[in-house]
Amino acid sequence: MNVEKMALEARTASRVLARASTALKNRALLEMARALRKRTGRILTANGRELSAVRTTSRSAAFIERMTLNGERIENIARALEHVAKLPDPVGKTTDFAKRPNGLVIRKMRVPLGVVAIIYESRPGVTADAAGLCIKSGNAAILRGGKETVRTNHVIAEALREGLKKAGLPPGSVGFVNDPDRAAVKRLLQLDTLIDLVIPRGGADLTTAVRHESLIPVLAHDKGLCHTYVDEKADLVMAERIVMNAKAERPGVCNAMETLLVHERIAKRFLTDMAGKFAAANVELRGCSETRKILPNIKPATKTDWDTEYLALILSVKVVKSIDEAIAHIARHGSGLAEAIVTRDKKRADRFLREVDAGAVYVNASTRFTDGGEFGLGAEMGISTQKLHARGPVGLEGLTCEKFVVRGGGQIRCST
Repeated sequence: MNVEKMALEARTASRVLARASTALKNRALLEMARALRKRTGRILTANGRELSAVRTTSRSAAFIERMTLNGERIENIARALEHVAKLPDPVGKTTDFAKRPNGLVIRKMRVPLGVVAIIYESRPGVTADAAGLCIKSGNAAILRGGKETVRTNHVIAEALREGLKKAGLPPGSVGFVNDPDRAAVKRLLQLDTLIDLVIPRGGADLTTAVRHESLIPVLAHDKGLCHTYVDEKADLVMAERIVMNAKAERPGVCNAMETLLVHERIAKRFLTDMAGKFAAANVELRGCSETRKILPNIKPATKTDWDTEYLALILSVKVVKSIDEAIAHIARHGSGLAEAIVTRDKKRADRFLREVDAGAVYVNASTRFTDGGEFGLGAEMGISTQKLHARGPVGLEGLTCEKFVVRGGGQIRCST
């Protein structure tokens, strides 16, 4: 199916979804989960073939890890759909009313966006996550994954469409562009009369290309260059756990820490203790000149390192003189996704929360929590690093907008 026909089908389906009851949408999500489980064997077969092909290329270990599926991951994807079904439906929610002197009663109501296109790279789980969030929020979805996972995504999309049909919703509510040619994406990005929002979910190159080529409003999921600042008043045992989790638990994801900032007064003690732990976890350190005075055997950090999202077991380390320097460094180099401070000083913690500009800001916790599921949003559409119209992990509410609903009793406006 060409993208124009798919978008037209999605536009038609979006009108059905906009008026669908919460119960019907939930039933569709449960049927989609069942269909995924039923097709686990086919999904794994397709994924296995694509993994074999990509291992012969120069793709990174992090990329391969992100595109890998197994039975447990497919089960988690199905459970995520079931979790979304349990979440409150944002569609139709209204604000408290304001009554005007002329008697008009004005509220705001949450409504679906319409048709949402999601362009993503290696994670096939995004296919189901994005579709599920769109269905629950009353939107039709057009999905376009990376060329390396076309077969896997195609089988997943077939399962989702089967579940929609069984529940009584249009299969066209979820479309999948299985044409690997970039020309198909370019055509999709020109369909501003049929598609309401496009979400690129992947690396900086993908986001930049979509922004340059799209006639459709873009909600950007940009890179995740996350920092953790260990303050002089930190609990260093706590800091050790947080830092190791933020860097080494799953380094190939956007909410992993890429730069560690350490106050100079505790730097020698903390970094000396951490060096062996990082080495045991195979983390390569790259440090500023002050860091290398403490750890002389590590590589020097270059200007480029402070702006690099490694997505690997590599960590930049900088010793800072104050919280002011830490905040300034984050302002210069952070991507706006997630930042953290470890401290027992409430005033410094409050200042960090107030002044650091990011979609998620943490006190005494790992940046790895920056995730729709961890925030109670269910599966996420992505993590927006911009400020309009949604920021941070984008869940159901981020896939809706507001309209004014006005009730009157025959009022007319007279010009003065």
